[in-house]
Amino acid sequence: MKMLEVRMLAKNRGINSFGQTKENLIRQIQRSEGNFDCFGSAAGYCDQSECAFRSLCLGLSGKTSRKKIKQAI
Repeated sequence: MKMLEVRMLAKNRGINSFGQTKENLIRQIQRSEGNFDCFGSAAGYCDQSECAFRSLCLGLSGKTSRKKIKQAI
């Protein structure tokens, strides 16, 4: 997911994206959805089925380094 898409999701939820990293912005969106702000920390399982980033996050499972997470998003 590109940063522009993340910013649009944030804007639709009333979240200011100015100066935010993609990872932090995604976590703010997760909180606003009522989900845990756990992007990039799933260990192969996620019970937050309504999270907009669930499939992307689960695709990062096993990639624990922050560098790999940033490259994937």
